[in-house]
Amino acid sequence: MTNTFMWPFFKTPVPQEPQETAVAEAPLAPALTEVINALPDPALAVDGQGVVVAANAQAAEILEAEPAGRHLSSAIRVPAVLEAVAAAARGEEGASVDYEIRVPVPRSFRAHVSSLGPGKGALLVLRDLTREQQIERMRADFVANASHELRTPLAALSGFLDTIMGAARHDEKAQTKFLGLMRSQADRMRRLIDDLLSLSRIEMNEHLRPSGEVDLVQVAGHVRDVLSGMARDFDCEVVLDGPGSLMVTGSRDELVQVMQNLLENALKYGSSGKRVDITLRRQHDAAELSVRDHGPGIAEEHLPRLTERFYRVNVQESRSRGGTGLGLAIVKHIVNRHRGKLTIVSEPGLGSEFSIRLPLKS
Repeated sequence: MTNTFMWPFFKTPVPQEPQETAVAEAPLAPALTEVINALPDPALAVDGQGVVVAANAQAAEILEAEPAGRHLSSAIRVPAVLEAVAAAARGEEGASVDYEIRVPVPRSFRAHVSSLGPGKGALLVLRDLTREQQIERMRADFVANASHELRTPLAALSGFLDTIMGAARHDEKAQTKFLGLMRSQADRMRRLIDDLLSLSRIEMNEHLRPSGEVDLVQVAGHVRDVLSGMARDFDCEVVLDGPGSLMVTGSRDELVQVMQNLLENALKYGSSGKRVDITLRRQHDAAELSVRDHGPGIAEEHLPRLTERFYRVNVQESRSRGGTGLGLAIVKHIVNRHRGKLTIVSEPGLGSEFSIRLPLKS
């Protein structure tokens, strides 16, 4: 079934203005275009038939399409906004409408609608509320997550201090052992805070698509070289297979972080297979990067939750290997910001494969 929004004022034809008035109003369009282009916020002008007659560059960027010359409903499919614009185009009082979109990433907007006069159309100015809402959510999430996850290492540190100051006060060997454990817990807290801050920054900008040019093959080779020492420690071979270059639109630093998180996970949890394969290939208009290990694999019931914050298949193993439970959550949000897709395939005894697809540089 198809739901179609009918432009309300199609039912009542707009009265025709006298020819003299039409001639007098002719210069309005160029002047309106200049005003719209001068506005700092995304702005669109709609005529009496619901067609966008002018839009500034900010509007085209936020809608990820050039709306001018098309019906407004093809760019903004929100009935409340369309109804407010239709009413304003008939000369009724303007209104403000808050709305959300879910794809390609969740975003929140406030649409300010003003009339340009009966039958002349309406002016629509958009305000992106996404960053403001994400900052508030980030603060709440950071406090909740930090207070919960830091409780365990802080309790361990407190216990070690009590031991050093009490039973082991004069035991140099025990003090050395407990100081080493305290260093380990302090490092864990540092990694946790770093990952929480990194995830918060990524989520705050997730609605803004990066515009740089990145060679995904070069990124994969760089990360493989950086983690070569870790691969040697795990006695695991890392094999890279791909074309000479594969250019995508994105942020190099963030894609390095994605690649590093995926390869670190493969080495930490799949190195028993003694080999990790990094494969890059072109798939139509997308680039695909996959990291496959040949380790123990992951049971099917865990796969849908792997990208949740702090979700771990094995809590003790993750913590013993220095995991924070945030690596795949970071990967997911970076891939979302790049308008890509993350796929996870795994089977117990056959290893795991993590793949990302990103749009090629156009």
